[in-house]
Amino acid sequence: MRFDEGPPRRHPPVGGDHSEIVQNCGSYSTPVADENAGHSLEHGAVWITHDPNLPAAQLATLKSLAAKSSYVLVTPRASLPAEVVASAWGLQLQLSSTNDPRLAAFVTKYANGPQTPEPGAACSGGTGTPDAP
Repeated sequence: MRFDEGPPRRHPPVGGDHSEIVQNCGSYSTPVADENAGHSLEHGAVWITHDPNLPAAQLATLKSLAAKSSYVLVTPRASLPAEVVASAWGLQLQLSSTNDPRLAAFVTKYANGPQTPEPGAACSGGTGTPDAP
């Protein structure tokens, strides 16, 4: 079964079968595998995906969110339903800009939040090397 297979399908996925290897949280300049990011979501990560052509100032905002929390994963992703999509296990918020105050509120509420299937589990020790802050 593919990660997050079956209705309702979200892009990016927000739960379901996933890899045994967690994606290390942080900010990446290249896409990551859904299956690894899914394991990070299970551990309480907020996975923020963004249009690869997001303006530099907005990208800096996302990198700042990742630098402030060990439970934030930021990656580019093509063909998103919005410029910025914040996902947590079972939840998703689509935004037209990082200036939307709901983004910071989503991260605050859901990074290692109440929806986390494995609260307190690490979002590190897995695969990937985040970009330097």
